[in-house]
Amino acid sequence: MSSSTAAADAADAAHVVTPGRRLGLTQEYEAGSGTYVRNGMIYASLLGVRKTKTEAEATTMGGATAGADRPDETSGRPTNPTIYVERRSTRYAIPVIGSEVLARVVRINPRAASVAIMMVDSAPCQEEFLGTVRVQDIRATEKDLVQMIGSFRPGDIIRAEVISLGDQRSYYLSTTRNEHGVVFAQSEAGNSMVPVSWEEMLDPKSQAVEKRKCAKPVAAAAV
Repeated sequence: MSSSTAAADAADAAHVVTPGRRLGLTQEYEAGSGTYVRNGMIYASLLGVRKTKTEAEATTMGGATAGADRPDETSGRPTNPTIYVERRSTRYAIPVIGSEVLARVVRINPRAASVAIMMVDSAPCQEEFLGTVRVQDIRATEKDLVQMIGSFRPGDIIRAEVISLGDQRSYYLSTTRNEHGVVFAQSEAGNSMVPVSWEEMLDPKSQAVEKRKCAKPVAAAAV
């Protein structure tokens, strides 16, 4: 590997973001591909590398997406730079105890949620590893009151910590920390939801509220 390639990989690793990660303010950036906006804040909607581009860079690259990085027709001034998430080039990892992982909930029962681990720390997995979040490992307090159906649903994307190694490449995970839990979920109507508290998510289109154990948004490093 050349020194330039290694430097580029290191730079990408420093800006890897996961779904739900805060990227910046709409006052400072235009929201580009791989992002969504909520309450004036731009968030990542997929796993990848956080990047920005100015109007000049977008023109050099063959043009920006519609409405992004174009001069303000009323003022004649260019808009803010566009912040976007680019799917990351392949680099693989294996979970170990203490790793922070991103996983998709596959199925649930009253005692545990089965998940497929997609990413370990800042790198995606070459193949999906199996994980389990037991009901007692969902929350740090009032564990006897936790219900799986009110915490996770199949299809949810969660951020969790590996707390022990199971058998046959299966890992036990925990979401007891505030920053761990659901980072992306769809409502029963199929719409993307946004967290309104640590235990509820809202479907902005239908205004329906569903129970989840939500992850506290984690700010990305400054651009």
